[in-house]
Formats: sequence, C-alpha cells, structure tokens
Amino acid sequence: MITIIDYNAGNLTSVKRALDGLGIGSAISPDPDVVRNAERIVFPGVGHAATAMNFLRERGLDSAIIEACGKGVPILGICLGCQIVLSRSEEGDTRCLDLIPGETKRFQLPDPALKIPHMGWNAVTVARPHPLLADIARGDEFYFVHSYYPQPADPACVFATCEYGVVFPAAVGAANLFAVQFHPEKSGRAGLSILLRFSTWDGAPC
Repeated sequence: MITIIDYNAGNLTSVKRALDGLGIGSAISPDPDVVRNAERIVFPGVGHAATAMNFLRERGLDSAIIEACGKGVPILGICLGCQIVLSRSEEGDTRCLDLIPGETKRFQLPDPALKIPHMGWNAVTVARPHPLLADIARGDEFYFVHSYYPQPADPACVFATCEYGVVFPAAVGAANLFAVQFHPEKSGRAGLSILLRFSTWDGAPC
C-alpha cells in the first residue's frame, strides 16, 4: 500500500487516479503517524515552497517524512515534493527537509524568448541508471510545470536531466529517496512506468 501525503499542496487525486489505473493500492493521508509507518510514500505537490513547508511543520509531517526516510521507506517525490526534499529553496528563501543536500533554484534563462514557468512536454535524459528509470528510452518526454528546479550539492545524486535554456536536474535521489521534477502521473507510458516500478521498489538505488 502506498501512502500519498496530503499537505494541502494539490495534485493528489491525479496521482491516486494514475495508481488506481495501474491496479496499485494507495490511500491519501494527512496523518503524520500514517506517514511514519507507511510501507512506501508518494510525496507529490504543486505550489509555493514556503507555504508547503509551513504546513508540513504545523502538522508534524516534516518529522514524519524524515523519520520514514531514515527507516528506509521507499519515497517518491513529485514536482514540489522533489524541490523541498533538498536543504533550501530560493522560493521564499525557505529552509526545507534536507534529505538531499543542495538547493532548489529559480530558472535564470539566457534566452528571453523562453517563458517561465517551464510548462509542457520535454525530453528527459537518463544520466545514471536507477531502478525507477529502467524503462525510460532515449527521447522519452515527460510533462513539466515549474519555475524552480532541484540542484543537489553532489552530482552523483542527479539521475536524469532535461534542457530548457539550461540543462537542469529532472530526477534526483539518495538511497531510498527518489524524486522527479516532472509529473509522472501526467506523462503517459513513460511516467506510468516509473509509478509501476516504484510500487515494487525495495529502496535500493541500484
């Protein structure tokens, strides 16, 4: 059973519908005790980093996520849930969960014709092998909606990249935590393959 964390950051029902369509059992919960005792966790979200972190701290969900991660529970972060697993976000100069050392940065694009947010389909390049990316082929595209992106301090934590004016990390991870800037639940076959593999992933990075 997958626990989808409800922290008032939206995008929950689309993730659950995608899991339901794959025949994967899941439940949405805002309860920190449910999160800290979950078998595996999806940490989705859209919105503002500071608002999200304030809500997580008020509900005790921040410590529950950190505890679950420390116990080796497989965790999949999506979009905002990818950005705030890092140490800090430039969005509101926000202190985040620090599960992966690094910062979430705002796009600084050299081409003024490129708009922010980066929105729509874009190709992702696998930089390092990971069990959740095993079915991803060269040229596979994923759906993005974001103005910020994760930048881990250790390049070894970057598993996939994307290009939008600059090359940025599209998938990051450390141990039993894996996080993607794109929306796998909205990305067709390629995105659903990540969710399907996550449903059986034991948390080992290789």
